[in-house]
Amino acid sequence: MAGGSSGVSFLGVLLLAAILVQTVAVTVTVLYFTNVLNTMKEMFARSSVSCLTRADLRGGHVRSSTEGRGDPCWQVTQQLHILIEKSLSQRYQREISSAVRDEVSRVLPSLVMEDQAPSRPKVAAHVTGSLAPKAEREGGGSPGRRVQGQKISWWEGHNGLAFLQEVRLVDGELVVPRPGLYYIYAQTYFRHTHPEGEEGEEEEEEDREQRGRPMLQYVYKKVSSYPVPILLMKTSRTSCWSRDSQFSLHSAHQGGLFPLAAGDHLLVTVSNASAIDMDERSSFFGAFLVS
Repeated sequence: MAGGSSGVSFLGVLLLAAILVQTVAVTVTVLYFTNVLNTMKEMFARSSVSCLTRADLRGGHVRSSTEGRGDPCWQVTQQLHILIEKSLSQRYQREISSAVRDEVSRVLPSLVMEDQAPSRPKVAAHVTGSLAPKAEREGGGSPGRRVQGQKISWWEGHNGLAFLQEVRLVDGELVVPRPGLYYIYAQTYFRHTHPEGEEGEEEEEEDREQRGRPMLQYVYKKVSSYPVPILLMKTSRTSCWSRDSQFSLHSAHQGGLFPLAAGDHLLVTVSNASAIDMDERSSFFGAFLVS
């Protein structure tokens, strides 16, 4: 038994010695290769600096790619040349672009303003006046109960200056597609025509009443949750119309920012729809999404 125990102990000592020798060998190997790598890095760094100090970076002597392909110095200087050229080219382009743009803005400022102009809002509408039968204009549209004035229902939404972008035009009312803060504006052009020739007492009295009547414009919104249209804006004007002129022209304009919900309707009413001049540049109505 004693002989067997001593044999096991001997094998254990031998195994520990083998592990120790192997550990020492690995450690020495790692230290050796680490030292070699550090030496190579230092030599490469010195050689790169040496290349730069000895090289003619101004391009006085240019070697062909076949001559210098195997030369580390040539490769370093080539990469440096490419980097310098790229940096100078980008800076030159920026300076030239800035100089050209400044000159263009000085000579043609409108061209630069058009280039910087923001694009049309994604949700917007601009409807304009359009010709309508006289009977329709004299009667005006029915805006509903508890609404002041006569609704203008013969807006043009597609031709001429008018456009609709994600907004619908239904019976003279703009229907917004999504909730948000909208800028709403409206302008109506009142044209009062004076009758020519001799007038009777009734016609003269009617003309006097027309001259003294204020010109009113209203902008309403209709929501599904409330039965009565809500007044958003109102403007009025009273002018002295000369009896010597054939007609008198007066405009009413207003605009403002209002929060709207999806599906809300916008409409314009006036005090006297038959007196509105529905030229597309004189009478118009619109809205666009701000945020």
